Amino acid sequence: MRKVIILGSTGSIGVQALEIVEANPELFEVLAITAAGSDPELLIAQANKYGVKTVGVVKNADLIRQALPDVTVIDGAEASTEIAALKCDVVLNAITGSIGLGPTLAAIKAGNQLALANKESLVAGGDLVMPLVKPNQILPVDSEHSAIWQCLQGNHATDISKLVLTASGGPFRDREDLSGVTLDEALAHPTWSMGPVVTINSATLMNKGLEIIEAHHLFNLPYSQIEAVIHPQSIVHSMVEYKDGSTIAQASPPNMMGPIALAINYPHRTAGATAPIDWSKSSTWSFAPIDAKRFPAVDLARHCGHIGGALPAIFNAANEVVVAAFITGKIAFNEIISTVAKIVEQYEGGTIPTLRDLSDVSAIEEDARKKTSLLITKVAS
Repeated sequence: MRKVIILGSTGSIGVQALEIVEANPELFEVLAITAAGSDPELLIAQANKYGVKTVGVVKNADLIRQALPDVTVIDGAEASTEIAALKCDVVLNAITGSIGLGPTLAAIKAGNQLALANKESLVAGGDLVMPLVKPNQILPVDSEHSAIWQCLQGNHATDISKLVLTASGGPFRDREDLSGVTLDEALAHPTWSMGPVVTINSATLMNKGLEIIEAHHLFNLPYSQIEAVIHPQSIVHSMVEYKDGSTIAQASPPNMMGPIALAINYPHRTAGATAPIDWSKSSTWSFAPIDAKRFPAVDLARHCGHIGGALPAIFNAANEVVVAAFITGKIAFNEIISTVAKIVEQYEGGTIPTLRDLSDVSAIEEDARKKTSLLITKVAS
C-alpha cells in the first residue's frame, strides 16, 4: 500500500487524486493533506473521509482544529513544506504557483518520491531542484510531461531528436482579434476543467511556455530540441521524435486521471484510472503550428529559459501578478503577455542574478512582483 501526501488537496488535481484513492482503497493510504484553507469545509470533509492524521493549512486553522480535534493541524505559510518532508512513499505537489518550490525541495531532500503537478517549481527553481534529484524520484503529473516520460521508456536519451508538447490552443486558437476578450471568455476552456489561473495561462498559451521550461529541466534537453504544436482534440498528450525518424506518442482521453494515477502508483498502472479511447468511433486528430504573433508567450518563455539564471523565475512571477490583474479587471487580456515582456526587458537591461538557494528565488520573485504591480498601475492610469 502506497502512503501518500497530497499538497493542494482542495484544488482540481488534489480532488482528482483523492477520487483515485477512493476508487482504490487497497492501493493507497493518505497520510496528510494540505490546502490554503479558503475552502475549509472541503478540507475538513476530506480529512474525515480519508482518515487523515495530519492537515496543513495557511488560513482558518482554528476552525479546522475545532472540526478535527484528533488531527494534527500545522498552520502557516510553511505548512506544506513541513508536511512534504514527512516520511512517505510519494508526495503529490498539486499547489498552484511558485510557492510550491519550497515543498518540492523539502520532499526531494527527505528522499520521498515526488509526483509533480507544480510546474512553477522547475520554472522558478529548476537549477536548484534537479541537482538533488535521484533517478525516478520526480514523477511528472502534467499530462504533457507524463506523456513524454512514458514515450521515453526503454529508449536511449542519445537517440532523441526532439520533444513535441501538444497544446489545445485554448478558447482563442481560431480568434484573430484578442483585444476584446472578456474574463468569462478566457475562463471558458474548450477541453479542460482547471482552476482560474491555469485556465487563463492556457488561454494565453503561457502554460505551454512554462511547460517547455519544465521539460528542459525534467528531461535534460536543450531548448532547441523542445517544440510545441496545437492539437485541439487534446488526445495526444505529447510526443517524442527519435533520430531514426520515428515518433512515439501517448494518447488517452483529455483528463488528468491517468497521469495522476501513474505518478502516485509508479511503477504500476492503476486499472480503470480513466476510460480508454473508443476506437470503434471515427475521429480526427489534427495538429498545427503555434501562431507566435497572437501567442508570444511561448517564444518569450523559451527566451527566458535559454538566458537562464533568475529570468525564468522573474518571468513566472510577473505573469502571476498580471493574470491576477486581468482577473480583477485592471488590464486587458492582450496586455497580459506584453506586460510580462516589459518586465523581462527591464531585468535584461541590467545584470540577471543567479539563484543560489530558495531565499534567492523568493527575493527575486518579490522584486519582480513589485515591479510588475507598479507597471500595471501605470498602465491602468
